[in-house]
Amino acid sequence: MSSPTRTPPSLGGRSPMSMMENLLGLLRIRVKRGVNLAVRDVRSSDPYVVVKMAKQKLKTRVIKKDVNPEWNEDLTLSVSDPSIPVKLTVYDHDTFSKDDKMGDAEFDIKPFIEALKMNLQGLPSGTVITRVQPSRQNCLVEESRVIWSEDRVVQDMCLRLRNVECGEVEIQLQWINLPGSKGL
Repeated sequence: MSSPTRTPPSLGGRSPMSMMENLLGLLRIRVKRGVNLAVRDVRSSDPYVVVKMAKQKLKTRVIKKDVNPEWNEDLTLSVSDPSIPVKLTVYDHDTFSKDDKMGDAEFDIKPFIEALKMNLQGLPSGTVITRVQPSRQNCLVEESRVIWSEDRVVQDMCLRLRNVECGEVEIQLQWINLPGSKGL
């Protein structure tokens, strides 16, 4: 008796190959920690982070009863259009009701992508490639530097959460080149 054949999930009429052709690579977002997040339960919160880019949505694990959680978790998004901003939302996990929103932030990956396009081989580790200043257009708490570190480009960011009384989230961006993708 043979097992039934499974049809692959729909790719919206596109073959896996054509999807790879549009893909530039993967953006790894290390969600490091939350700082002074809002209290949404009696004395604390059970925070987790949701990261969205276009139709992709990923989330970290829930950290119980902690307004200064340490996630140190990697979330990986596929990037085909670097002009699409990444949106990050922090929620408080509730068992018996809808999870409470604890603020959101948005960030642009264009400065990071531009740095990736430069030929940086041979630079000393720790070299600052570019700096992004906090402004009304971004959620940065302080200057964010794109750095050449141990033969790769990384960007650390501290994001101030919007639509909430307090809270910041620290993240780090890294890039993964994919064989067979369009690349930068």
